[in-house]
Amino acid sequence: MPTVSDTPVTAEDSRQPNVVLGVTGSIAAYRAADIASQLTKRGCEVHVVMTDDAREFITPLTLQVLSRQPVTTSLYDEKHSWHPGHIQLADDADLFLIAPATANTLSKLALGLADDALGAIALACRAPMLIAPAMNGKMWTHPAIEGHTKTLRERGVEFIGPEEGLLACGYEGIGRLWPVEGIVEKAMEILNRT
Repeated sequence: MPTVSDTPVTAEDSRQPNVVLGVTGSIAAYRAADIASQLTKRGCEVHVVMTDDAREFITPLTLQVLSRQPVTTSLYDEKHSWHPGHIQLADDADLFLIAPATANTLSKLALGLADDALGAIALACRAPMLIAPAMNGKMWTHPAIEGHTKTLRERGVEFIGPEEGLLACGYEGIGRLWPVEGIVEKAMEILNRT
């Protein structure tokens, strides 16, 4: 695994760490732009994978410009190669980061569903996975989500957050996406330990 520093990687440096950034349909999806930008500035190659619902909150073009890479929005984006793109992304990943992760996404990951590009990459990826949940507090504390989170942790998935505060739905409580800087720092920590 290549080492990561706080300075951008130059052309003379070794291969950049490869982060697959999954973005799901949460109001916090707009913060994925900052995550992609900060990881890129820290010397990572960032490949964004968006669910259909994420595209309701932020455009693929925004994330493409900030990551400097094409954005995957479908299993059928693979038009330029015989090699399935989602498998290539899974194979090349040094870290699979999902931020924000919705209750729906957590459930699908725990059950091993692969009905979209994000789910298919998750099943094929053997790199460490870091999840930053964002949802209503009642959803986060629901027994189903608690069970799915436990299952994912048992499989070695790491979580960061959620944090407490004012939620987009107007409730006060747990469920907010962890601060971007903390997510990026945790991602870098995982990259440096692998």
